[in-house]
Amino acid sequence: MSNVMSAAERAAYRRPSWRFLAAAISLAIVAIAGATLFRVFHEIEARRVVEALKTQTPHSLLLSCLFVAAGYLTLTCYDVFALRAIGRGALPYRVAAFASFTSYTIGHNIGAAIFTSGLIRYRIYSAWGLSVGEIGRIAFFTGLTYWLGNAFVLGCGVALAPGAASALNHLPAPVNRLIGLAALTAINCYMLWLLPRPRSVGRSPWRVVLPDPASTVVQIAIGSLDLIFVTLAMYVLLPAQPAIDFFDLLVVFVTALLIGVVSYVPGSLGVIEAAMFLSLPQFPKENLLASLLTFRLLYFVVPLLLASLLFGLREARTLAAVFTRSGRLARLVSARK
Repeated sequence: MSNVMSAAERAAYRRPSWRFLAAAISLAIVAIAGATLFRVFHEIEARRVVEALKTQTPHSLLLSCLFVAAGYLTLTCYDVFALRAIGRGALPYRVAAFASFTSYTIGHNIGAAIFTSGLIRYRIYSAWGLSVGEIGRIAFFTGLTYWLGNAFVLGCGVALAPGAASALNHLPAPVNRLIGLAALTAINCYMLWLLPRPRSVGRSPWRVVLPDPASTVVQIAIGSLDLIFVTLAMYVLLPAQPAIDFFDLLVVFVTALLIGVVSYVPGSLGVIEAAMFLSLPQFPKENLLASLLTFRLLYFVVPLLLASLLFGLREARTLAAVFTRSGRLARLVSARK
Protein backbone atom coordinates (compact mmCIF):
# COMPACT_ATOMS: atom_id res chain seq x y z
CA MET A 1 0.00 0.00 0.00
CA SER A 2 1.54 3.83 -1.10
CA ASN A 3 0.82 6.67 1.30
CA VAL A 4 1.98 9.54 -0.85
CA MET A 5 -0.20 12.03 -2.68
CA SER A 6 0.47 13.03 -6.23
CA ALA A 7 1.88 16.41 -7.18
CA ALA A 8 -1.50 17.31 -8.67
CA GLU A 9 -3.23 16.45 -5.42
CA ARG A 10 -0.78 18.58 -3.46
CA ALA A 11 -1.44 21.52 -5.75
CA ALA A 12 -5.17 21.18 -5.26
CA TYR A 13 -4.70 20.78 -1.52
CA ARG A 14 -3.11 24.23 -1.34
CA ARG A 15 -6.44 25.87 -2.16
CA PRO A 16 -8.29 26.95 0.99
CA SER A 17 -11.54 25.28 -0.08
CA TRP A 18 -9.79 21.92 -0.56
CA ARG A 19 -7.95 22.28 2.74
CA PHE A 20 -11.22 22.95 4.53
CA LEU A 21 -12.93 20.00 2.85
CA ALA A 22 -10.03 17.64 3.61
CA ALA A 23 -9.94 18.77 7.24
CA ALA A 24 -13.72 18.34 7.56
CA ILE A 25 -13.59 14.81 6.12
CA SER A 26 -10.68 13.87 8.37
CA LEU A 27 -12.42 15.19 11.48
CA ALA A 28 -15.65 13.41 10.56
CA ILE A 29 -13.82 10.10 10.11
CA VAL A 30 -11.97 10.51 13.39
CA ALA A 31 -15.19 11.39 15.22
CA ILE A 32 -17.06 8.37 13.84
CA ALA A 33 -14.10 6.08 14.54
CA GLY A 34 -13.77 7.42 18.07
CA ALA A 35 -17.46 6.97 18.82
CA THR A 36 -17.43 3.45 17.37
CA LEU A 37 -14.39 2.36 19.38
CA PHE A 38 -15.78 3.94 22.56
CA ARG A 39 -18.95 1.89 22.20
CA VAL A 40 -17.15 -1.31 21.20
CA PHE A 41 -14.53 -1.18 23.95
CA HIS A 42 -17.24 -0.81 26.57
CA GLU A 43 -18.61 -4.18 25.43
CA ILE A 44 -15.27 -5.99 25.24
CA GLU A 45 -13.82 -8.16 28.00
CA ALA A 46 -10.04 -7.91 28.14
CA ARG A 47 -9.78 -11.48 29.40
CA ARG A 48 -11.45 -12.80 26.25
CA VAL A 49 -9.14 -10.75 24.04
CA VAL A 50 -6.13 -12.33 25.72
CA GLU A 51 -7.68 -15.76 25.29
CA ALA A 52 -8.29 -15.03 21.59
CA LEU A 53 -4.67 -13.96 21.17
CA LYS A 54 -3.52 -17.23 22.74
CA THR A 55 -5.62 -19.29 20.32
CA GLN A 56 -3.84 -17.88 17.26
CA THR A 57 -1.82 -20.70 15.76
CA PRO A 58 1.85 -20.50 14.69
CA HIS A 59 0.69 -21.53 11.22
CA SER A 60 -1.63 -18.53 10.84
CA LEU A 61 1.00 -16.17 12.26
CA LEU A 62 3.63 -17.51 9.85
CA LEU A 63 1.29 -17.18 6.88
CA SER A 64 0.42 -13.64 7.88
CA CYS A 65 4.11 -12.76 8.17
CA LEU A 66 4.74 -14.16 4.69
CA PHE A 67 1.87 -12.17 3.20
CA VAL A 68 3.08 -9.02 4.97
CA ALA A 69 6.56 -9.59 3.52
CA ALA A 70 5.04 -10.16 0.06
CA GLY A 71 3.07 -6.94 0.43
CA TYR A 72 6.13 -4.90 1.30
CA LEU A 73 8.08 -6.57 -1.52
CA THR A 74 5.30 -5.51 -3.92
CA LEU A 75 5.44 -2.04 -2.40
CA THR A 76 9.01 -1.63 -3.64
CA CYS A 77 7.67 -1.94 -7.19
CA TYR A 78 5.92 1.43 -6.74
CA ASP A 79 9.27 3.23 -6.76
CA VAL A 80 10.82 0.91 -9.33
CA PHE A 81 7.99 1.69 -11.74
CA ALA A 82 8.15 5.41 -10.99
CA LEU A 83 11.89 5.53 -11.60
CA ARG A 84 11.47 3.88 -14.98
CA ALA A 85 8.63 6.24 -15.83
CA ILE A 86 10.85 9.30 -15.28
CA GLY A 87 13.80 7.78 -17.15
CA ARG A 88 15.80 6.81 -14.07
CA GLY A 89 15.39 3.05 -14.36
CA ALA A 90 19.16 2.51 -14.18
CA LEU A 91 19.14 3.19 -10.44
CA PRO A 92 19.87 -0.03 -8.48
CA TYR A 93 16.85 -1.92 -7.18
CA ARG A 94 18.22 -1.81 -3.64
CA VAL A 95 18.04 1.99 -3.68
CA ALA A 96 14.44 2.02 -4.90
CA ALA A 97 13.46 -0.71 -2.43
CA PHE A 98 15.07 1.12 0.48
CA ALA A 99 13.46 4.43 -0.43
CA SER A 100 10.04 2.86 -0.91
CA PHE A 101 10.11 0.81 2.29
CA THR A 102 11.42 3.52 4.59
CA SER A 103 9.41 6.43 3.15
CA TYR A 104 6.11 4.54 3.20
CA THR A 105 6.57 2.86 6.57
CA ILE A 106 7.87 5.87 8.48
CA GLY A 107 5.70 8.43 6.68
CA HIS A 108 2.45 6.53 7.09
CA ASN A 109 3.04 5.66 10.74
CA ILE A 110 4.35 9.02 11.94
CA GLY A 111 1.85 11.12 10.04
CA ALA A 112 2.22 14.20 7.81
CA ALA A 113 3.05 11.65 5.14
CA ILE A 114 3.47 14.20 2.35
CA PHE A 115 6.27 15.88 4.28
CA THR A 116 7.92 12.90 5.97
CA SER A 117 7.81 10.55 2.97
CA GLY A 118 9.02 13.31 0.67
CA LEU A 119 11.88 14.21 3.01
CA ILE A 120 13.02 10.59 3.30
CA ARG A 121 12.86 10.10 -0.45
CA TYR A 122 14.82 13.31 -0.94
CA ARG A 123 17.53 12.19 1.48
CA ILE A 124 17.93 8.90 -0.38
CA TYR A 125 17.44 9.86 -4.01
CA SER A 126 19.32 13.16 -3.91
CA ALA A 127 22.45 11.20 -2.98
CA TRP A 128 22.05 9.46 -6.35
CA GLY A 129 21.76 12.71 -8.28
CA LEU A 130 17.98 13.04 -8.58
CA SER A 131 16.57 16.55 -8.59
CA VAL A 132 13.65 17.83 -6.51
CA GLY A 133 11.49 17.81 -9.63
CA GLU A 134 12.31 14.16 -10.34
CA ILE A 135 11.55 13.18 -6.75
CA GLY A 136 8.24 15.03 -7.02
CA ARG A 137 7.40 13.05 -10.15
CA ILE A 138 8.22 9.82 -8.31
CA ALA A 139 5.68 10.84 -5.67
CA PHE A 140 3.13 11.47 -8.40
CA PHE A 141 3.60 8.07 -10.04
CA THR A 142 3.54 6.15 -6.75
CA GLY A 143 0.33 7.95 -5.82
CA LEU A 144 -1.19 7.19 -9.21
CA THR A 145 -0.29 3.51 -8.87
CA TYR A 146 -1.92 3.38 -5.45
CA TRP A 147 -5.19 4.99 -6.56
CA LEU A 148 -5.43 2.92 -9.74
CA GLY A 149 -4.95 -0.23 -7.68
CA ASN A 150 -7.64 0.84 -5.23
CA ALA A 151 -10.09 1.70 -8.00
CA PHE A 152 -9.55 -1.65 -9.71
CA VAL A 153 -9.67 -3.83 -6.57
CA LEU A 154 -12.68 -2.07 -5.08
CA GLY A 155 -14.37 -1.88 -8.47
CA CYS A 156 -14.05 -5.63 -9.00
CA GLY A 157 -14.77 -6.45 -5.36
CA VAL A 158 -17.88 -4.30 -5.04
CA ALA A 159 -19.19 -5.50 -8.40
CA LEU A 160 -18.75 -9.15 -7.34
CA ALA A 161 -19.66 -8.77 -3.65
CA PRO A 162 -21.87 -5.68 -3.32
CA GLY A 163 -23.37 -6.92 -0.06
CA ALA A 164 -20.00 -6.61 1.68
CA ALA A 165 -19.91 -2.87 0.97
CA SER A 166 -23.51 -2.51 2.18
CA ALA A 167 -22.40 -3.45 5.69
CA LEU A 168 -20.37 -0.23 5.82
CA ASN A 169 -22.15 2.30 3.59
CA HIS A 170 -25.71 0.91 4.11
CA LEU A 171 -26.51 1.32 0.43
CA PRO A 172 -28.56 -1.36 -1.38
CA ALA A 173 -26.48 -4.08 -3.02
CA PRO A 174 -27.59 -3.14 -6.59
CA VAL A 175 -26.44 0.45 -5.98
CA ASN A 176 -23.07 -0.75 -4.73
CA ARG A 177 -22.71 -3.00 -7.77
CA LEU A 178 -23.31 0.03 -10.00
CA ILE A 179 -20.64 1.94 -8.07
CA GLY A 180 -18.19 -0.91 -8.64
CA LEU A 181 -18.98 -1.05 -12.34
CA ALA A 182 -18.64 2.74 -12.53
CA ALA A 183 -15.12 2.51 -11.05
CA LEU A 184 -14.13 -0.11 -13.63
CA THR A 185 -15.68 1.98 -16.39
CA ALA A 186 -13.67 4.99 -15.25
CA ILE A 187 -10.47 2.96 -15.49
CA ASN A 188 -11.40 1.82 -19.00
CA CYS A 189 -12.14 5.40 -20.04
CA TYR A 190 -8.77 6.49 -18.66
CA MET A 191 -7.06 3.75 -20.68
CA LEU A 192 -8.89 4.80 -23.84
CA TRP A 193 -7.88 8.42 -23.20
CA LEU A 194 -4.25 7.32 -23.11
CA LEU A 195 -4.45 5.43 -26.42
CA PRO A 196 -4.18 8.05 -29.19
CA ARG A 197 -0.97 9.81 -28.06
CA PRO A 198 1.20 10.43 -25.00
CA ARG A 199 -0.74 12.40 -22.40
CA SER A 200 0.73 14.76 -19.82
CA VAL A 201 -0.45 16.67 -16.76
CA GLY A 202 0.92 19.63 -14.84
CA ARG A 203 3.09 22.52 -15.88
CA SER A 204 6.83 22.82 -16.25
CA PRO A 205 8.94 22.02 -14.25
CA TRP A 206 6.33 19.66 -12.74
CA ARG A 207 5.00 18.43 -16.07
CA VAL A 208 4.52 14.66 -16.07
CA VAL A 209 4.05 12.42 -19.08
CA LEU A 210 1.57 9.70 -18.18
CA PRO A 211 2.38 6.01 -18.81
CA ASP A 212 0.94 4.40 -21.93
CA PRO A 213 -1.91 1.85 -21.62
CA ALA A 214 0.44 -1.15 -21.38
CA SER A 215 2.41 0.47 -18.56
CA THR A 216 -0.84 1.49 -16.87
CA VAL A 217 -1.84 -2.18 -16.75
CA VAL A 218 1.44 -2.82 -14.91
CA GLN A 219 0.58 -0.01 -12.50
CA ILE A 220 -2.82 -1.52 -11.81
CA ALA A 221 -1.25 -4.94 -11.25
CA ILE A 222 1.27 -3.53 -8.76
CA GLY A 223 -1.35 -1.62 -6.80
CA SER A 224 -3.78 -4.55 -6.83
CA LEU A 225 -1.22 -7.13 -5.70
CA ASP A 226 -0.20 -4.86 -2.84
CA LEU A 227 -3.78 -4.67 -1.57
CA ILE A 228 -4.44 -8.38 -2.10
CA PHE A 229 -1.36 -9.42 -0.09
CA VAL A 230 -2.28 -7.05 2.74
CA THR A 231 -5.81 -8.44 2.83
CA LEU A 232 -4.50 -12.01 2.84
CA ALA A 233 -2.33 -11.12 5.83
CA MET A 234 -5.50 -10.11 7.66
CA TYR A 235 -7.59 -12.98 6.28
CA VAL A 236 -5.44 -15.73 7.77
CA LEU A 237 -5.59 -14.08 11.20
CA LEU A 238 -9.39 -14.09 11.40
CA PRO A 239 -11.14 -16.85 13.34
CA ALA A 240 -12.24 -19.84 11.27
CA GLN A 241 -15.82 -19.28 12.41
CA PRO A 242 -17.90 -17.57 11.30
CA ALA A 243 -16.58 -18.14 7.79
CA ILE A 244 -16.15 -15.16 5.51
CA ASP A 245 -15.57 -15.15 1.76
CA PHE A 246 -12.24 -13.64 0.70
CA PHE A 247 -13.90 -11.22 -1.74
CA ASP A 248 -16.15 -9.96 1.06
CA LEU A 249 -13.14 -9.31 3.27
CA LEU A 250 -11.25 -7.75 0.35
CA VAL A 251 -13.99 -5.15 -0.11
CA VAL A 252 -14.30 -4.46 3.61
CA PHE A 253 -10.59 -4.34 4.41
CA VAL A 254 -9.45 -2.32 1.40
CA THR A 255 -12.23 0.16 2.15
CA ALA A 256 -11.04 0.35 5.77
CA LEU A 257 -7.46 0.97 4.59
CA LEU A 258 -8.63 3.65 2.18
CA ILE A 259 -10.65 5.41 4.88
CA GLY A 260 -7.56 5.30 7.07
CA VAL A 261 -5.48 6.99 4.36
CA VAL A 262 -8.10 9.70 3.78
CA SER A 263 -8.33 10.37 7.54
CA TYR A 264 -4.62 11.37 7.72
CA VAL A 265 -4.45 9.69 11.14
CA PRO A 266 -0.91 8.39 11.81
CA GLY A 267 -0.87 4.70 10.97
CA SER A 268 -4.65 4.91 10.45
CA LEU A 269 -4.71 4.05 14.16
CA GLY A 270 -8.25 3.33 15.30
CA VAL A 271 -9.77 4.13 11.92
CA ILE A 272 -9.10 0.72 10.37
CA GLU A 273 -10.27 -0.98 13.55
CA ALA A 274 -13.50 1.02 13.71
CA ALA A 275 -14.32 0.33 10.06
CA MET A 276 -13.75 -3.38 10.59
CA PHE A 277 -15.98 -3.49 13.66
CA LEU A 278 -18.75 -1.76 11.71
CA SER A 279 -18.33 -3.99 8.66
CA LEU A 280 -17.97 -7.38 10.39
CA PRO A 281 -20.58 -7.49 13.17
CA GLN A 282 -20.86 -11.28 12.77
CA PHE A 283 -17.48 -11.81 14.47
CA PRO A 284 -17.18 -11.79 18.28
CA LYS A 285 -15.66 -8.42 19.13
CA GLU A 286 -12.89 -9.90 21.26
CA ASN A 287 -11.79 -12.27 18.48
CA LEU A 288 -11.85 -9.54 15.86
CA LEU A 289 -9.89 -7.18 18.10
CA ALA A 290 -7.26 -9.89 18.69
CA SER A 291 -6.87 -10.35 14.93
CA LEU A 292 -6.61 -6.60 14.37
CA LEU A 293 -4.02 -6.18 17.13
CA THR A 294 -1.87 -8.95 15.67
CA PHE A 295 -2.18 -7.48 12.18
CA ARG A 296 -1.20 -4.03 13.43
CA LEU A 297 1.85 -5.49 15.14
CA LEU A 298 2.96 -7.40 12.03
CA TYR A 299 2.12 -4.82 9.37
CA PHE A 300 2.67 -1.51 11.15
CA VAL A 301 4.77 -1.79 14.31
CA VAL A 302 7.48 -4.27 13.29
CA PRO A 303 8.12 -2.68 9.85
CA LEU A 304 8.21 0.78 11.48
CA LEU A 305 10.89 -0.34 13.93
CA LEU A 306 12.88 -1.98 11.13
CA ALA A 307 12.55 1.01 8.77
CA SER A 308 13.51 3.47 11.52
CA LEU A 309 16.56 1.38 12.39
CA LEU A 310 17.69 1.05 8.77
CA PHE A 311 17.16 4.72 7.97
CA GLY A 312 18.83 5.77 11.22
CA LEU A 313 21.86 3.63 10.43
CA ARG A 314 22.05 5.11 6.95
CA GLU A 315 21.91 8.67 8.30
CA ALA A 316 24.53 7.86 10.94
CA ARG A 317 26.81 6.42 8.28
CA THR A 318 26.28 9.46 6.07
CA LEU A 319 27.00 11.80 8.98
CA ALA A 320 30.13 9.85 9.88
CA ALA A 321 31.34 10.13 6.28
CA VAL A 322 30.82 13.90 6.38
CA PHE A 323 32.82 14.22 9.60
CA THR A 324 35.57 12.03 8.15
CA ARG A 325 35.84 14.19 5.03
CA SER A 326 35.79 17.34 7.16
CA GLY A 327 38.58 15.96 9.34
CA ARG A 328 40.69 15.09 6.32
CA LEU A 329 40.13 18.54 4.84
CA ALA A 330 41.09 20.21 8.13
CA ARG A 331 44.29 18.17 8.36
CA LEU A 332 45.13 18.99 4.75
CA VAL A 333 44.67 22.71 5.38
CA SER A 334 46.79 22.51 8.54
CA ALA A 335 49.54 20.65 6.70
CA ARG A 336 49.69 23.32 4.00
CA LYS A 337 50.09 26.06 6.62
